[in-house]
Amino acid sequence: MKIAHKIATALFTVSLLATAGCASTSTKEGTGEYVDDSVITTKVKAGIFNEPSLKSTEINVETFKGTVQLSGFVAQPADIAKAGEVARSIKGVTAVKNDIRVK
Repeated sequence: MKIAHKIATALFTVSLLATAGCASTSTKEGTGEYVDDSVITTKVKAGIFNEPSLKSTEINVETFKGTVQLSGFVAQPADIAKAGEVARSIKGVTAVKNDIRVK
């Protein structure tokens, strides 16, 4: 009986430590957040690709905790605003940091 209690306690401790490893911090995403951000990044890239006025190969997209960062180069100032609009239209985006520059 005493051994069973020790085994149960050890398993409980290991499961707590494993669960804590999945938690997020202010500078690191948890597993679920990473997956969510990957989906957002993919959707933003697809939206930019489907926008005829934008060259998706020259715009970089990164997402961290729902905040999308756009960087790269476009041909005209209106394209900067258009890329930001596309990013904001994606479900799950909480903010957009637009660092795109005109060539």
